[in-house]
Amino acid sequence: MSLVVVDLDVDEAVSVVPGTKVLQPPPEVVTTPCDPWPRPYYLKDGLRRVLPYHFTYNTYCKERWRGRELLDIFVSEFRDRPAEYYRDAILRGAVVINGKPAPALTTIVKNGDLISHTSHRHEPPVTAEPIGIVHEDEDLIVVNKPAGVPVHPAGRYNYNSLVEIMRAQRGLNWNPLPCNRLDRLTSGIMLIGKHPKAAERLSNQIRSRTVTKEYIARVKGKFPEEEVECSQPILLISPKLGLNRVRANGKQAKTVFKRLAYYPPTPTLDEKGPLNDVTNDDGFLYSDSQQVDGNNTHKNEGSSIVHCLPITGRTHQIRVHLQFLGHPISNDPIYCNQRVFGPNLGYQDDSASADEDIITRLSRMGKDEVAEAIAYHDQMMSDYNKVKAEKMSGEFCDVCQTPLYSDPGVHELGIYLHAKRYACQDANWDFQTPLPEWALPPTAAR
Repeated sequence: MSLVVVDLDVDEAVSVVPGTKVLQPPPEVVTTPCDPWPRPYYLKDGLRRVLPYHFTYNTYCKERWRGRELLDIFVSEFRDRPAEYYRDAILRGAVVINGKPAPALTTIVKNGDLISHTSHRHEPPVTAEPIGIVHEDEDLIVVNKPAGVPVHPAGRYNYNSLVEIMRAQRGLNWNPLPCNRLDRLTSGIMLIGKHPKAAERLSNQIRSRTVTKEYIARVKGKFPEEEVECSQPILLISPKLGLNRVRANGKQAKTVFKRLAYYPPTPTLDEKGPLNDVTNDDGFLYSDSQQVDGNNTHKNEGSSIVHCLPITGRTHQIRVHLQFLGHPISNDPIYCNQRVFGPNLGYQDDSASADEDIITRLSRMGKDEVAEAIAYHDQMMSDYNKVKAEKMSGEFCDVCQTPLYSDPGVHELGIYLHAKRYACQDANWDFQTPLPEWALPPTAAR
């Protein structure tokens, strides 16, 4: 029996070609109604900004979405808009499945479904710091990624991503192919292939673990002087929030740490002599004993500069291992956040008993609360920095009624984690960046 793809409806096709099994033509793929070029960038107050624009997201059903209701997927997976927005978007046809409006909010999503969502897009600003070129040849570009800039379009970020910023600089048809991964908040070495063969070669070298990766972090407290190895497995706890924790049933992970320097807190003085508060070398005020949700926090113990050698490459691996060891990255808004993890900051905690509470508290960060790390609790942060922290502003877009966010503060544009060096002895290449300012001794940084 022959198979025929036709433009006629099924009944008409069968009457024209009796005995023929009809395959329906594939649905039209939804296309973006506006993909502006040049990209609508503008620079203001040290930030790279993007004017709002209409955009269509297209994504195939993920494995964890199979058999779930359409509205439930949007509400549970995407946190940048309230449930009421997604409910309205589905009902008015801004969300479609396989090119057709969803019949109901409770429509079940199946494997292979293409979900499209057209929205008025508002991107968060990122630093206006330029992308530094470390090395370039006919196959490869090595760049020093600024902290706070995501590598790929994801979540609320699209044009304000490394690949799109570089494409805007080099031409619409230029296609950068990143070969290694860095978290949005992390700065440092990025290897970018100029063509697929080069990208495949570099990616294979990284996967085969012939590439040495060295990171520098600034962590809370006095890290042990001797070399420390952490081999705790890591599990993704919340895909929506990107939260990872140490868990026995997680993926194998191993990181080796070595302290490079320790900077004790510096006492502040007034005319009457020493105060009870201390100012750390990052310029923020700490109290000897702070109260967070009724619990006493640890005293400020200064900070350490730590060399980090990840043997495996799990998401948030260095950040999670440092938290588990009791020395989280000192301005990490997730893993050094006492409002989320409590006064012990997840030290030696591999239990799932508090996961639901942790996820609930973390989900409030950036919405009705500032996403503040240990260095930025209410008592430790100036009124100016409180105002500058990103959170919902209470204002709404005139076009789409999306809740608007305030600008991020300087302290929210990145964390003290930097990919300093990537090297491959087998392929005879070695790329390094200078130390960031926060890793230098306080006197040298100033």
